[in-house]
Amino acid sequence: MIARIFKPAKNAMQSGKAVTKEWRLDYEPEQPRVIEPLMGWTSSGDMKQQLTIRFDTKEEAIAYCERKSIPYQVQEPAEPTRRQVAYADNFAFRRSEPWTH
Repeated sequence: MIARIFKPAKNAMQSGKAVTKEWRLDYEPEQPRVIEPLMGWTSSGDMKQQLTIRFDTKEEAIAYCERKSIPYQVQEPAEPTRRQVAYADNFAFRRSEPWTH
């Protein structure tokens, strides 16, 4: 039962970053998921897959795992790369192809 401590990524469908400020603790699955033959649903007997614990800081999550003696791994968030883009670059002479509609 290994716990994974991570910061969730920004939702691709929305521009807000509200959920990305907290750290989450999820458990790695101990059993593989099984497809039920009658209905075709995916199920698992592992109830810890449904558990998610939220923390304000990474240190709080690590302290929780150490206090409860849970093995854990920390995944650091990847910072997005930003590049400077100006609207005037759409009409610059150095463009490889002309801008059209």
